[in-house]
Amino acid sequence: MNGEFRFKKRQIFYLGVKRFLDILLSFILLLIAALPMLVVAIITRIAMKGPALFKQTRLGKNEKPFTLVKFRSMRMDAPQVPPDQLDTRTYITKGGRFIRATSIDELPQLWLIFIGKMSFIGPRPCQDKEHEGDLVVERETTDPSAFVVRPGLSGLAQVRMHRDHDPKQKAELDSEYVRRISLWMDCRCFVGTFKVIFHISNKKKEKKQ
Repeated sequence: MNGEFRFKKRQIFYLGVKRFLDILLSFILLLIAALPMLVVAIITRIAMKGPALFKQTRLGKNEKPFTLVKFRSMRMDAPQVPPDQLDTRTYITKGGRFIRATSIDELPQLWLIFIGKMSFIGPRPCQDKEHEGDLVVERETTDPSAFVVRPGLSGLAQVRMHRDHDPKQKAELDSEYVRRISLWMDCRCFVGTFKVIFHISNKKKEKKQ
């Protein structure tokens, strides 16, 4: 990993503020979402065979592995491969389509934000080199690397690329986020995320009509 990059003083200050906001907002949202999350977990458990939660090892800040948790939207026999190599139409469940389109499947990650494994905004956590080698290598060789900050629920690459999985472009956008990290950048990514979700929902409604 390239170690030449240094945050500016104002960015170092903001990273402290960012962590405080992550703790505060995730705590509030965990309280608000506790009951809805329980309902989703029960429905998922009843509707599908297997556990309600999907767990997978991902790489966090400084490439330290952690367990990412989501509500399960795929069948138990879905292969453990990168998103661009998986035929989601074959393995995704009916309820899974909805919770993924609305990002409800991401709610359990509020706990990971609260304990400091993730942030609300940042580069999406990837798997290790065995599963997402191209992206890991691109991130390691791009300066600044996405691995110098906590991964996020959403980030600049997700807003700009949506479901495009080009590793080089994704690593470059992650690097741009790190280089320009600020409250303004996080707000732009936050608003952009909701626009993407809204756009997906509208597309699905149009297809049904």
